[in-house]
Amino acid sequence: MNKLLIITITTGVLLSNNVWAKDELLKFEIEPLLQSSKAKEVLYDVPLYFAEQAYAKTDRKLKGMTTSQKTNAFNKSDREACEWAFLSAIKVLQLKAQKEGMDAVVNITSNYKHREFSSSTEFECGSGNIIAGVALKADLVKFSN
Repeated sequence: MNKLLIITITTGVLLSNNVWAKDELLKFEIEPLLQSSKAKEVLYDVPLYFAEQAYAKTDRKLKGMTTSQKTNAFNKSDREACEWAFLSAIKVLQLKAQKEGMDAVVNITSNYKHREFSSSTEFECGSGNIIAGVALKADLVKFSN
């Protein structure tokens, strides 16, 4: 009898966790976040160009750079968690550009769960109960002199 009770309780707990699991794809504005004090504190001085935004002529381009960054969403709003994940992802791309001797990160698009979303004004973020994540794809460029 105790075994049956334990199995029933365990099954109930597992099923209830699935029912309450959150997995949302959210969109947030890019520009207000990039102008925020938290962005200015953590990002590098490497120019960013989203989606099809125009940029200067280039001598070199490294295509298809990707990053996927996650952050703890526990006790944070969806916006707060997603903004930190986005800033982390942007910072990784900026560091790659610096490491490769490039001048800018261009053609930045969201790529959450390998589903591309291209926008010059918004980014996508996957938000769950305890984790939020942002995946980005971009090219790195060296401007012509």
